[in-house]
Amino acid sequence: MSTTDAITFWNGVHAARPAAGDPRPNVRLTEILADLPPGDVLDLGCGAGGDALWLARRGWRVTAVDVSSVAVERLTSLAVSHGLADRIAAQRHDLRESFPEGAFDAVCAHYLHTPLDLDRAAVLHRAAHALRPGGRLLVVDHGSTAPWSWDQDPDVRYPAPREVASGIGLDPAAWTVERADSPRRVATGPDGRTAEVTDHVLIVRRTA
Repeated sequence: MSTTDAITFWNGVHAARPAAGDPRPNVRLTEILADLPPGDVLDLGCGAGGDALWLARRGWRVTAVDVSSVAVERLTSLAVSHGLADRIAAQRHDLRESFPEGAFDAVCAHYLHTPLDLDRAAVLHRAAHALRPGGRLLVVDHGSTAPWSWDQDPDVRYPAPREVASGIGLDPAAWTVERADSPRRVATGPDGRTAEVTDHVLIVRRTA
């Protein structure tokens, strides 16, 4: 699928949802990064921008990227309205073709799933190489299908965290898997419905 088709698809997804004035951050992000000292963070697939806002409020310098120009424009406006424009740089990237520049203390990829063609392992491999020594790559994937998900394919398969780690193909002499598990939680969807869901959580730290 072409870049234009990807932009059209994800612009449609975001445009169909009302713009949130203060979008919620992802639960696993707040659990895992709350106690880390702030630095430079890359948010891959920033979506509505809840993670970027949460991180910026805690002192992180955020580079937030999405293929959707609607998502990027909304986050840029939110950063201004919340007084965080100096801490959030929202950029549009099709990760099949371009990747943000810089070195980071953390890279977050929350629910970076797409029905379009994307070599996700290659994207995460590049993300790991964008880490500074000591930095962490946090990958949180769906481990189950929520009732409100855009993808209701009954045959969809969710790779386990260690399978994802293996697919990234990182040298164990320079990267260490710190966490790979599948916790469950009760989640609330955009329409207020609740459901028990499974997250696949992977944390990889760059050691050299």
